[in-house]
Amino acid sequence: MSNTALAPGLKQRHVTMLSIAGVIGAGLFVFSGHAIAKAGPAALLAYLCTGALVVLVMRMLGEMAVASPDTGSFSTYADRAIGRWAGFSIGWLYWWFWVLAIPLEAIAAANILNAWMPTVDTWVFASAVIVLVTGSNFFSVARYGEFEFWFGLLKILAILGFIALCSAALLDLLPERPVSGLQRLMAEHGGFAPNGLQAIVGAMLTTMFSFIGAEVVTIAAAESRNPARQITRATNSVVWRICVFYLLSIGLILSIVPWDDPRLPEVGSFQRTLEILQVPNAKLLMDIVVLVAVASCMNSQVYTGSRMLYSLAKRGDAPAFLGRTTQAKVPRAAVAATTVLGVVATFINYFAPQSVFAFLLATSGAVALLVYLVIAVSQLRLRKKLLASGAPLQCRMWLFPWLTWAVIAFISGALASMCFIPAYRTEIVATGLLAIVIICLGLLSARRRERAGVVLPC
Repeated sequence: MSNTALAPGLKQRHVTMLSIAGVIGAGLFVFSGHAIAKAGPAALLAYLCTGALVVLVMRMLGEMAVASPDTGSFSTYADRAIGRWAGFSIGWLYWWFWVLAIPLEAIAAANILNAWMPTVDTWVFASAVIVLVTGSNFFSVARYGEFEFWFGLLKILAILGFIALCSAALLDLLPERPVSGLQRLMAEHGGFAPNGLQAIVGAMLTTMFSFIGAEVVTIAAAESRNPARQITRATNSVVWRICVFYLLSIGLILSIVPWDDPRLPEVGSFQRTLEILQVPNAKLLMDIVVLVAVASCMNSQVYTGSRMLYSLAKRGDAPAFLGRTTQAKVPRAAVAATTVLGVVATFINYFAPQSVFAFLLATSGAVALLVYLVIAVSQLRLRKKLLASGAPLQCRMWLFPWLTWAVIAFISGALASMCFIPAYRTEIVATGLLAIVIICLGLLSARRRERAGVVLPC
């Protein structure tokens, strides 16, 4: 049983769609072009390595979540495995990450809408999109689930249609649309890795942030009727999701679009592929798909941020009023706080000096890696506690503890490499400073509770 007071309002099809479509966002449709432009065809290796990392992290998270489903997910497990300061710190950092992701999605949607209706200012569109899209979170979790089900279905259909079209082109089934095929991956335009190993590392850091969100299903499943079963299914399906949606689609793109095409990072990999295949209204089609993806991602960002904030409040790590729920068991105060901060960040982007918003974004730049690192450390330390408590381990991590240690080493290496790559140095420094501040606050909060003899539920 889950130890959350939230209502189990998510149906099986809601959680299933969340688990399938949860990693499909603008990062795949648009920003994959940046990774390809950096590393060339070797971007496939970057996606393969980061995809393998996500599979292992989800397996570790699944082991803990199946044994003890909780809406606080890895933040709660960090509480139990490392200490209350760790749960406090990673919970607040994760919430901050999603608060700053909201304006990014809103800005992307506003730019598309402004191109259609240029007489309306982009900040008006951005604010309206946030209010309209996140409204489903204020009523019941079932409405959120229904929203995500249909938007997720549209994203999946768009990718499957894209894969079918590219496959037909490569099989020479489309008249007057010649494409190079596999030789473009291996021989043309400088070969498979034209920019060397360092470019692959840089592409890995870019692609790593495209996968953030896979862990959301462990948060959402806690509000379903059978969370253990839903989490098991989600973690077991993450392998084929990454293979189909990322590796297959990126491989097809690389077989059609030259990696050094100057328009690739400008318009996005999917749109450029459609243009080369002479698909009518390619930009309009991709604008619609990206708009759907943005709306879906923003809705999930508010949901995820609000549930993490609610969990922090229930554990005494956030103001108590954020842990209150309505009669429908919705943490409306946490939803409102997350949405309002997202709107404020959006206004900062439009009306404050650009350097202010850039710094705010930099403070969340390495949070995804820190979350994965905490999940790995928590699973490493929590395995013995779970076995000692008699909790069933229906979803065990493979080759424990060797793969867990490998993940910890890999993430530590990625964080270290960010310090030496100029493009990521600002992000690692800003995120590090914010993390130090929050960790200090977490240590002070834990010490104060300890002195007062306060015992809160983990």
